[in-house]
Amino acid sequence: MKVRPGPTTRIRIREFSGSTARDRRDDLATEEPLEIRMSAPDGSRRTAAITMRTPGHDFELAAGFLSGEGLAGPGDIAAIAYCTDDDIPPEARYNTVTVHLKGPIPDLPALDRHFLTSSACGVCGSASLESLHDRCRPLPRGELELTAELLYGLPGALRDAQGVFGKTGGLHAAGLFSASGTLVAAREDVGRHNAVDKLVGWAAMSDRLPLSDHVLMVSGRTSYEIMQKALSAGIPAVCAVSAPSSLAVDLAREFGMTLVGFLRGERCNVYAGAERVAA
Repeated sequence: MKVRPGPTTRIRIREFSGSTARDRRDDLATEEPLEIRMSAPDGSRRTAAITMRTPGHDFELAAGFLSGEGLAGPGDIAAIAYCTDDDIPPEARYNTVTVHLKGPIPDLPALDRHFLTSSACGVCGSASLESLHDRCRPLPRGELELTAELLYGLPGALRDAQGVFGKTGGLHAAGLFSASGTLVAAREDVGRHNAVDKLVGWAAMSDRLPLSDHVLMVSGRTSYEIMQKALSAGIPAVCAVSAPSSLAVDLAREFGMTLVGFLRGERCNVYAGAERVAA
């Protein structure tokens, strides 16, 4: 029987240091495929995506992906389970998740484009900002008020929550913070977009959407797909330790979001929505 994969994989390596060498064990971040299937009450099934991910919080990843792409919200999902269909060999059971919908599978052309993704590139989904307006609205100014001092503390708090990264040094992370800077939830994955999907899925399954008074902090850079996922979840502010892409900035400005980059130490750049941040 296939052993359920974990977030880390232990291997033996040879380490060189100066003129000496030694054999030792090392922990790697596990990367395995996850197929996300959708099932309707009439028995119809369809693959929504195949993504490379770090095992763990797989149901949240599936729920967050479908929510972020506008395919199924929390109220559309009846149950989520690992797949036991006859076409799935036993060794792949924990790499296939079926999302059982309460209604029919959405007939969206986007599903065809989502068939294969990777942990590196994410799922681009909507091809342009214009198409996002079909299912998302600009976020209101709201009551979220941030300070630069509060922002400065987010990277360290997220790093402290990265247990698997501490063992492997090879994972991205996404953290959800309250308006007071308290860490609410954190998820890790080999893919930045997967980590965000896991967070959004956690919120969806906990009936917490929209996250209108929260801040999303991600490791690495901020891309269009990460901003799209945050927008779909109603998150008004996104912060990252590295740079945003040009399209990420365009999306933030188009939809009234706050986007912070190069958040390191006691400095950062605010690329959009600076009215939410006070010195």
